[in-house]
Amino acid sequence: MAKPTESIVHGSKASPKDLPSIDRLLQRAAARALVHEHGHTLVADNARRLIEALRAQALAGALTMAAIEGEVLDARLAEHVQQGLAPRLRRVLNLTGTVIHTNLGRALLAEPAMQHLIAMMAGPNNLEFDLATGGRGDRDSVVESLLTTLTGAQAATVVNNNAAAVLLTIAALARGKEVIVSRGELVEIGGAFRMPDVMAAAGAALVEVGTTNRTHPHDYERAIGERTALLMKVHTSNYAVQGFTSAVDEATLAGIAHARGLPLATDLGSGALIDLAAHGLPHEPMPQEMLGAGCDVVTFSGDKLLGGPQAGLIVGTRETIARIRKFPMKRALRMSKLPLAALEATLTLYLRPERLTQDLPTLRLLTRPLPTIQAMVQALQAPLAAAVMPRFAVHPVELQSQIGSGSLPVDRLPSAGLAIEPVSKKGAGRALDELAGALRALPVPVIGRIAEDRLLLDLRCLEDPDPLTKQLAALAESLK
Repeated sequence: MAKPTESIVHGSKASPKDLPSIDRLLQRAAARALVHEHGHTLVADNARRLIEALRAQALAGALTMAAIEGEVLDARLAEHVQQGLAPRLRRVLNLTGTVIHTNLGRALLAEPAMQHLIAMMAGPNNLEFDLATGGRGDRDSVVESLLTTLTGAQAATVVNNNAAAVLLTIAALARGKEVIVSRGELVEIGGAFRMPDVMAAAGAALVEVGTTNRTHPHDYERAIGERTALLMKVHTSNYAVQGFTSAVDEATLAGIAHARGLPLATDLGSGALIDLAAHGLPHEPMPQEMLGAGCDVVTFSGDKLLGGPQAGLIVGTRETIARIRKFPMKRALRMSKLPLAALEATLTLYLRPERLTQDLPTLRLLTRPLPTIQAMVQALQAPLAAAVMPRFAVHPVELQSQIGSGSLPVDRLPSAGLAIEPVSKKGAGRALDELAGALRALPVPVIGRIAEDRLLLDLRCLEDPDPLTKQLAALAESLK
């Protein structure tokens, strides 16, 4: 009589001794194929972690025999390998309504900037080589002439972000001495970056003048002493103080500083290079205006309203920029070739200002016509509703976008989008969390925002609907 064929009873428990050895797992055809494609080291490491995880489940009595069948282990090993190779930095769809979103990478790079970046990274370049003389060059020269042309500054230098620009400026001009700042400008930005802490890190002593809401010229004049090295203005770009307020403008403050032989620095934060009001947006102070008012140094960001890569731009007089450039800290904060190439290409776009609303993604999104956004809302409502029904309903809504990253915090841009609401009010909060999680789990994650018991998708930043519509089937499947 033939021996009965052994079978795995569904749900029967596996013990640690039922697990294959790592060598045995790696001898399977599927594992050998993985090794051929990826190499032994990566696949063996993942096999080891997989077996260890299964052993822990077995010891806890939570592992079934079905879970350790050969084909199941093959699939799990392949999945582990792919997960290990998957990039952690991923493209997402920003439907939050915040155009320059700090958590989502801030400004989008223009196509010419990306093409120039790729070309410069693909081979050697003249980062610090003077092609005219054949001698050593200065990486600042890549963008200095562009910055001086666009802002009217006498000289310019760049570092890796605006926090570094502020830190370097204070350290180079006032280390071991005093810097005078209005109490109303002692800002804190994201990541607990506080102006008083920056002063201390730069080795300068902070001298506060005035009050939170009112500071006058005589407050600065009375505070200037033998140890004063710098007067400083800080643009409060990420909040607004309204009501009974008074501040000293740059032109007045420059007169006070220069009369005592002191430099004046101003930190603009966002630092728009064009008058946004000319494009129907709220006006934001520009470096050109600050230099024209008499500021000796102006610092601002590259990846906010300017629309480029992360960078700290420092423009000003030849004397102050020379001091900043020669300060030892400058080398530690300098930009690498990758963002420098992207910055050069972005700044070049500003030489053709009439084309900026077409060529610069940040400005294009900020000035996107409302009817264009509304038309996309109408086109997407039905397919999105089909993907989330019957648990959710989808309605078009009027929305207010914001510029973001601390730029013009109280100003809003008329926009439009889609509101997804749970059909059942019971457990609506959990349902919305599940929906938001399902959107984030898509191959190209979709990021919206939950407000007033609805998940809102603001379409201002969605110029091409295909990346969303092509994922709706996967969204529908995940919500079953």
